[in-house]
Formats: sequence, C-alpha cells, structure tokens
Amino acid sequence: MTTLRIDDAQLVADGRVRRASVLIDGDGRIGSIIEDGQPKPSADSVVDASNNLLLPGGIDEHVHFRDPGLTHKADMASESAAALLGGVTSVMDMPNVVPQTVNIQAWQDKMDAAKQKMLTNYAFYLGATNDNLDELLKADFSKVAAIKFFMGSSTGGMLIDDDSTLDKLFAQAPALLVGHCERQSVIKANEDDARARYANNVPWSAHRDIRSSRACAEATDEAIALATKHQARLHILHVSTQDEINSLAQADHSLVTSETCPAYLWFNDEDYNNYGPLIKCNPSIKTRQDMLALRKALQDGIIDTIGSDHAPHTLREKLCHPYWQTPSGMPMVGHSLPVLLTLAHQGHISLPSIARSMSENVADVYGIKDRGHVKPGAWADIVLVREQDNVVADVAYKCQWSPLNGAHLSHVVDKVFVNGRLAVDAGHVTGSNAMPLSFSPRR
Repeated sequence: MTTLRIDDAQLVADGRVRRASVLIDGDGRIGSIIEDGQPKPSADSVVDASNNLLLPGGIDEHVHFRDPGLTHKADMASESAAALLGGVTSVMDMPNVVPQTVNIQAWQDKMDAAKQKMLTNYAFYLGATNDNLDELLKADFSKVAAIKFFMGSSTGGMLIDDDSTLDKLFAQAPALLVGHCERQSVIKANEDDARARYANNVPWSAHRDIRSSRACAEATDEAIALATKHQARLHILHVSTQDEINSLAQADHSLVTSETCPAYLWFNDEDYNNYGPLIKCNPSIKTRQDMLALRKALQDGIIDTIGSDHAPHTLREKLCHPYWQTPSGMPMVGHSLPVLLTLAHQGHISLPSIARSMSENVADVYGIKDRGHVKPGAWADIVLVREQDNVVADVAYKCQWSPLNGAHLSHVVDKVFVNGRLAVDAGHVTGSNAMPLSFSPRR
C-alpha cells in the first residue's frame, strides 16, 4: 500500500471538532494528525476533504446478519456492504442464527465464513444458554467479542430463564457480559392481557405496552444488581426508557455501561400509526418522553454507545401476518450514522457525541485493539461525510426495505476507508481490506 493524506477535513474526535489533516501510512495505520496550519508531510496521494466531516469509522456492536441459516433475510456479504455504505467499518454479530453461536465450533464456523464474505472488520459473540457455561469458559476472548445473554425472549429463542444459571454466569464469566434486559414474566402477563382484550387483532401501538417500560426497567435493575454483587462487567443493550436511564445514572460506571439504538432516538409510539409492523422491535419503541430522554442521556454520556440492532426480515414476513406472528426487528446498520448526523444537524445531540458513541466508546467498552479512535498508530478506519439533504429511497439491504424510506436526512457518506484502503467512494463499494477484530479481554 502507498501513503495517503486526507487534507483539511473537519475532524470530529476526542470530544471536539477542528480542522486537521490525517496521514495514512503504507501499512494501513494512521501515521499522524496534522493540525491546521502545520506543514503537511508528503504522501503518494491526497484527498481534498475541505468540504467533509472526518469521523472514526463506525463500530456497530449489535448486528444480526442472519448468517448462517437465515440468509433469505440477509447475509454477511450483503449486510457488510450496506454497513460500509453507511460509514460503519466494523461490526460485531449476534449469536441467534441457525445453528446458534453457543459453542466454540459454531463460532469458528462463522469466523471461517467471514473471511470469504465480510467487507467490514468483524467479530462474533458467543451466546449464553441455560447449560453452556463450561463452553463459554473455554473461549478465547481476545477473539470473541463478548458473551450475549437474553433475559427476555426474542428472535432466536435463547432466553435464560433459570435464576441460578444467570447468577453463575455473572459470577464466573471471564469477559464482558452483554445483555438483552426485559423481564419475561412481565412480558408474558402483558401478552395474556392483550390476547384477552384483542384476540388476534392486536393494534401495533399495543407493542409498547406488551414489551413495556416495566419489563425493561425490572430486568435492567436485576442485571445491574448481579453485576454489582459479582463485580462483573455488564453492557446493557438497546436501552429504551427513562426508567433505565435513571438506574444507569446511579450505577457504577466502571462496571456497567449501556447502548441505545437509532430507532429509539428517531421514532416514538406516535409513529406506530404510520409504520405499524415496520417498527415492531424488541424492546419496543416507547413514548416521546422516553425518546427525548434518550437523546439527552446520549449527549450527557449516561448512555455510552450506539448499536443499530440491525435485524432484517423480508417485507412479506413483516407485512403479511397479524401481530402475534410478525417478527420483531428492522434493518438499520447503513443508516445509524446518517440518522445521528441528522439529529446533530437539528440540534438534539453534538457531533462529538456521535464519534464517542459510535466508535470511541465502543472500542473502549469492548477493549477493541487499535480501533475506534483517530490517532497515530490506530488502524485507519475513517469515514468522510458531507452535508447534503437526501431522501432515503433505494437501500442496500438484502431485504430491500427500511422504515426510514422517505425520511429526509442531512448528510451523505462520501468516502470510507477500512484499514487504510478506500472501501466506499461516492456511494459505491470499491473494495475492502477487512480483518477480524482483536480484543484486550478483562472481567
């Protein structure tokens, strides 16, 4: 590889925005940051980025690429391409596929497939079940992203419903625990009430009450208590409620961190009337008050990271069934960054909070080596974006739809570099130099 200099961008990194240039060395790493006014070193090629924001490439910690076993919905190749086009350079894929990634052999099979398919950097989770703790203890967490556990049932059926198993998991887990926190008993009672009231004609707006704020808050509080009891590191996924924010604000941040998703920052329960099954997801999209509280918590640093929870289904699966048979989840990996940039453009969050939550904090929470920060020595995972009003229309997802279709977004992705190599240019994937992610595991 040759050297490359990206000139005169508005660099969004380390809590500030400033004009700077970035030199990428021939090994694909960042060689230096050249502040505005400093002499620029020579390079084999130069990119004029004077009309661009430069951010660290997004690290999406929470994707469901449906590969293996569910590839009629999505696969590693199609969804990693969509991720790149949205400025995401690394992804961590969840274990609820077919077969489930709950043992080391299944994890290795996914790693082997990724070498041939993935256009982004990649890592995979191991999923916890009621009976696989011994398998988890054998894993190499310098290569495995983390341990995913489900306290509420969702697509894939990996619910841990045994309290003693959950306690042992927190007591013995050798690495970060990443949790889907909804109390299953509360969900079940709400489902029973909805069946009695609506039978098979459940309105989409009732999803907010079935997968309720109480279900989220009770499970989140239980997980925080277990992390505190066992001094285990816990990362709570897809926070969707004000109540959870209140609990997180009181938790020990050295142990407990959290994620929210673009859908919870963009939509609220008023949108069920327009979007119906397209925004059915678990946990559910909550109230406008919750949405505004999440935006503030992200800006204030109470919520640490953004993950897309990219969970595609075909339109037929989403539109052709009553409530009870309609799967939860939506495609989002290619739109996380544009949605956040639009929220920043509208004044709801800051640009530095985007770099922090989509990249910097993700690398720090997971212990990802040499990623997530625009600094010398790090891999040159970089995205250039420019301000331009655009309407979401054609999407790159295999399922060929997005709940954002028709939405006006404020920025477009111009160029994406993965490990120093140009991977996206003007809306086209040009190649990739993808690698597996490496971690510095700690309990």
